[in-house]
Amino acid sequence: MVLSLTRRVALVGGAILATAGFATTVLAAEKPTLKFSAVFSDTDIRAEAMRELGKALSDDFSFEPHFGATLFKQGTELVALQRGNLEAGIVAPQDIAKQIPSWSILSSAYLFRDAVHLKTFYASDVGKEMTSAAEEQLGVHIVTPVYFGTRQVNLKPEKEIKTPADMAGIKLRMPGGDAWQFLGTAIGANPTPMAYSEVYTGLQTGAIDGQDNPLPNDYNMKFYEVTSQIVLTSHLIGYDLFVVSKKTWDSLTDEQKSKLETEVTKAVDSSTQKHLDEETRLANFFKEQGLKVYKPDVDAFRAFAQEKYLESDLAKDWPEGLLDKINAL
Repeated sequence: MVLSLTRRVALVGGAILATAGFATTVLAAEKPTLKFSAVFSDTDIRAEAMRELGKALSDDFSFEPHFGATLFKQGTELVALQRGNLEAGIVAPQDIAKQIPSWSILSSAYLFRDAVHLKTFYASDVGKEMTSAAEEQLGVHIVTPVYFGTRQVNLKPEKEIKTPADMAGIKLRMPGGDAWQFLGTAIGANPTPMAYSEVYTGLQTGAIDGQDNPLPNDYNMKFYEVTSQIVLTSHLIGYDLFVVSKKTWDSLTDEQKSKLETEVTKAVDSSTQKHLDEETRLANFFKEQGLKVYKPDVDAFRAFAQEKYLESDLAKDWPEGLLDKINAL
């Protein structure tokens, strides 16, 4: 009788444990996993923001961030999202433009005035038209733009730059590729392709007169050691997009979608502010190093650049009137 009772207790206990284990499995299955891929390093301001995002989402999602392009190589994130191999990631607008040519306008010079203008556009009706097109045609849901810095002109010559005309004859290093080279032309310079790792020596020897990058890059690469000035042209607002695959997005409940969008926006806003604070700090640092840091006639640069784009083949796919709508925001 004792043995029988013991067996009965063991069987009941086992059943309870099995049921509890099954319930835990079900709960775990109901908690969506979001594998996230980004090209920026794990020490980047944006990586810090994504780790905070993971904590904020922990009750509702299993967020698995991968930094430094360790999960997918730069430029392949969009295809991974489309194929269902990735739930979420950082995608460059240029990569979307490769599949939707009209998107090329969203990575052109002097389109966005600053980080606020960038965010305002994507939250506007016209911005939602563009993101909806991406969702329908590419199968991805764009949550928000992710700001990472504003490109400025950094020169060795002491010639003061006020308008695009002053850039004539300046050998400005730009990344390789037609779009980047055209950007150099669109701000009045003589663009010269050169590997990023060679820029310091190029400035030092006079092979180039200058280069363009966000201020943190100038600091990290110590370009301030071999240049005399930084012209705050603000010719390109650097940003990517936080994207979720449409398959994943459609599988979420309304509550989960709301939670995800709210927390992503909060994390990105924090990251943006830290970038802006760092840019202000570095502008002061460069002045302390003896560099001239000043703002030219940005309106003149903007008008010159936008005219150059509109006259080029790069603008042939731009939606009619979209440039004016963005300028008016």
